[in-house]
Amino acid sequence: MIIEFESDVFRWSARDDMAMYLTAVPPELGEDIREIPRPYRGFGAVRVRARIGRSEWTTSIFPDSKSGSYVLPLKKSVRDAEGIVEGGPVVVRIEVLDA
Repeated sequence: MIIEFESDVFRWSARDDMAMYLTAVPPELGEDIREIPRPYRGFGAVRVRARIGRSEWTTSIFPDSKSGSYVLPLKKSVRDAEGIVEGGPVVVRIEVLDA
């Protein structure tokens, strides 16, 4: 399954010294992903190949209890390469690998 969407980047921090930058999968697409039969992974993670601009990487998306959907972590190397900033929009292509 391949999905594409546009979403804003936000910062999540459990502690002051540990911040992550994420973008959220729209809830309706999250429902589609949740319906795919796949093996259970820790924390409900789903393995994906993500693409933003010219950057492509393999990672996992994680369930988000707030939205009921998933969030995609954005690595620093990808943020730097694509000029991604907090609050800015990104166009994301995700291929679900756990299907």
